[in-house]
Amino acid sequence: MKAVAITVEGIVQGVGFRFFVQTVAARYEIMGWVRNTSDGSVAIEAVGSENCLEAFIHKVKQGPPFSQVTKVHIEELQTLPHYSAFKISY
Repeated sequence: MKAVAITVEGIVQGVGFRFFVQTVAARYEIMGWVRNTSDGSVAIEAVGSENCLEAFIHKVKQGPPFSQVTKVHIEELQTLPHYSAFKISY
């Protein structure tokens, strides 16, 4: 298992990005959360197997149809948080 913090920049708010991320997380058995930030980006904390995280990140970089991802920053977390689901945080 591996945990990452992801920041996604671009046109990622108001386009269904958080719901898209939650749907993709369910597909790849990823636990954690996604939320909008005040600077217009989207923050994600994700926990899963290395293969599933790679596939999840690949989809996040693509985004939903009306989004435009311009930058993705990924940081591996040293501690492994324990989540029981993947939630949209407000």
